Amino acid sequence: MSLSSYLNKKTNAAPLAVFRIAFGIMMCLSIVRFSCHGWIETLYLQPKFHFSYYGFSWVKPLGNYTYLLFIVCGLAALCVAFGLKYRLAIITFFLSFTYIELMDKTSYLNHYYFISLLSFLMIFLPASAYFSVDNLIRKKTFKNVPKWSIDSIKLLLGIVYFYAGLAKLNSDWLLRAQPLKIWLPSKYDLPIIGDTLMHQTWFHYTMSWSGMLYDLCIPFLLLYRKTRIYAFVLVVFFHVFTRVLFPIGMFPFIMIVSSLIFFEADFHQKIISFLKLILNKLSFSSKRVPHLKIYDYYTINFKKATLTIVGLFFILQLTIPFRYLLYPGELFWTEEGYRFSWRVMLMEKMGIATFKIVNAETGAFFYVDNSDFLTPFQEKQMSFQPDFILEYAHYLGDHFTSQGHKNVQVFVDSYVALNGRLSAPFIDKTVDLYAQKESFKSKFWILPFKDDIKGL
Repeated sequence: MSLSSYLNKKTNAAPLAVFRIAFGIMMCLSIVRFSCHGWIETLYLQPKFHFSYYGFSWVKPLGNYTYLLFIVCGLAALCVAFGLKYRLAIITFFLSFTYIELMDKTSYLNHYYFISLLSFLMIFLPASAYFSVDNLIRKKTFKNVPKWSIDSIKLLLGIVYFYAGLAKLNSDWLLRAQPLKIWLPSKYDLPIIGDTLMHQTWFHYTMSWSGMLYDLCIPFLLLYRKTRIYAFVLVVFFHVFTRVLFPIGMFPFIMIVSSLIFFEADFHQKIISFLKLILNKLSFSSKRVPHLKIYDYYTINFKKATLTIVGLFFILQLTIPFRYLLYPGELFWTEEGYRFSWRVMLMEKMGIATFKIVNAETGAFFYVDNSDFLTPFQEKQMSFQPDFILEYAHYLGDHFTSQGHKNVQVFVDSYVALNGRLSAPFIDKTVDLYAQKESFKSKFWILPFKDDIKGL
């Protein structure tokens, strides 16, 4: 099949409609959950200082208006679920959710990045073409949508899984069972399996190898019709089990629900029929719904611009995870190119960083109590991530300069332990970090890693 033929191929719109509903509901619940836990206050309002992504230092919490931002995000997600003013709703959700994630990189998680990417992609998909409030407003529905619009979601999910599997092809994960060998024994209090399995070395290796095989194989097992149902059962088991073991929030449920996109249209049509039945029981009788004219979505003229943007989007998703190859040194140690590469739960890294403020002319100095400026969570994250350390050093330099200190230099004495190894010096303590600028260049002031981790 030629590319042109594929791009013009149509398919039933039901899977995209079900995905839209599930995505919107899950995102709305995630926002409510985040708020109920008080994390808006602890992560965005209490800290005196916020760590910024390079190039996005202008994105800051909005004071008490941060609550309004979360409300807007949650309502936009709900509108996405209902298919109400869908295009405006998904754009609003993408912008508000991404703004929330950019406010402080301390809270970076792979699945937050995934949601931002997915919501951006959904801007260009006809997800409200079928079974939406928009259908009622425009008095028409679309039975078919371009096949690539559904396949694009499958591709993004496949990239996340497959790249996560590739990242696990390293000697720490496969040959040392790290960091699972550190994490699993702490789950000794789990019923039945806690005492019997969590301390067993063979179980640590089994979990490591099975996790790698799962990530590499599951996209293909979901694509193949004969193995799909078994693959989905495996998806449910894997994500529920990891949710029991690790506090990773809504991510397992998001991935379980998202995997339904791989099922055939008749399966999703049954879900929609069930939802219609519920709506009818809630007095939204089908007699009240106006007759909707049926069209094919391909008649809408937005194809070229959309395909160009989506094509560029996937080129970036396929290449960005490999940007670490542009940097020297051990990736797990320097973390240059580590984020946004689907490296999920591969490291147990702990550090300590003591900052010294020096007068360059007199040599007078004093040490900083990090708790005066950072929350415990911020200090923990800062202590082993070089870009955090640099940004914090600049914050300290600016702070003490504004207080009247002269000729300020900022040095750090830091040690980091990686995946069960002994703690080792991390940053060159002779380098004035206040004189260093953040950029995409390699950070020469990160000390060499004294071991070797083989793999991708």
